[in-house]
Amino acid sequence: MLRRVANGVLVHQSELLRNNAVVVQGRAGVLLVDPGLTEGEMVCLATDLRALGQPVVAGFATHPDWDHVLWHAELGAAPRYGTAECAAAMRELRSNPDWKTHVGEGLPPEIADETPLELFGLITGLSAGTTQIPWDGPAIRIIEHPAHAKGHAALVIEESRVLVAGDMLSDVFVPMLDFDADPIEDYLIGLQLLENVADEVDAVVPGHGSVGGADQVRTRIEQDRAYVDTLRDGRSPEDPRLTHPPQDWEWVRDIHTGQVRQLADQRALRLPRADRTGQA
Repeated sequence: MLRRVANGVLVHQSELLRNNAVVVQGRAGVLLVDPGLTEGEMVCLATDLRALGQPVVAGFATHPDWDHVLWHAELGAAPRYGTAECAAAMRELRSNPDWKTHVGEGLPPEIADETPLELFGLITGLSAGTTQIPWDGPAIRIIEHPAHAKGHAALVIEESRVLVAGDMLSDVFVPMLDFDADPIEDYLIGLQLLENVADEVDAVVPGHGSVGGADQVRTRIEQDRAYVDTLRDGRSPEDPRLTHPPQDWEWVRDIHTGQVRQLADQRALRLPRADRTGQA
């Protein structure tokens, strides 16, 4: 079911991981950002849009994680944009003859048989430095940053004053770091870029979880920054997403535990041998 969150902006949430597909209404149709997880959810979304008389004229993937680059034939054959790095990551993945098997092994078992992969990852990369989505609709600014995943981008729907945050600023997920780069500093850079536009928006739509109003934008940025700072400093976070997770979301603590372990491993590798072993 589509839910209006601002003028011309609607959200369709998936059931399993609370993914938010964002619909922005334009003159000839809609821009669809990060559509849902399963075939049933995407067909439902397509049906809702047809009922509104709003065809999909463009798509956008905020980043190259599997749950943000899905698509279904019922949504049409509109161009699906992403950053140049997002598109490059998808091309590299799909160049492997066994890519469907690889992607399928990483799907949650609850929906593995319901997740369509035929149109997975077919992203058109925008030229480096592109700051606006090319479509016939309201101006949508692209904020590319290194947090969470290479090629990640947030969107500012300027007229509606909505921030589409991708996999950041969630009320159910703690910040998930990219360990293929500089996990702490890259995430802090991303948060700073989002903070730079905080006064320009009245709502934030995270990749997962609930939509936040104007009073939540800076609160969520500060909460994510506090979490990352505690990891950087080697402290235990007092984060409600860990201490009081929603029912059946206790497994988010496992994400946190894994990140603490990976950071410890990275630090151990950077230490001189004498510091690692206590021997010269």
